Amino acid sequence: MGLLSFFLGNNKDKIEDFKSRGAIILDVRTKGEYSQGAIPGSKNIPLQIISGKIKEIEKLNKPVITCCASGMRSGSAASILKAHGIETINGGGWLSLSKKL
Repeated sequence: MGLLSFFLGNNKDKIEDFKSRGAIILDVRTKGEYSQGAIPGSKNIPLQIISGKIKEIEKLNKPVITCCASGMRSGSAASILKAHGIETINGGGWLSLSKKL
């Protein structure tokens, strides 16, 4: 179940902890998907270019909650960010994450 929770973003306690510490919501969907609806105040960096934006994300100096449409791309993004030492959790799909915030 731990792996499933990681990919689907089902860890509400961790999301609450991150939120209480001023976490950034990072939406990794495409610009087109993001423009059709997103969590207010979230940042859009598509998964395809996230590796090139690591320095920019590091400068935010905050924990990161990733989200996408279903939780799969945000799981991949969370893995990339963690590999670079950025404190990250996969928030899953943006619609379900918005209800947890």
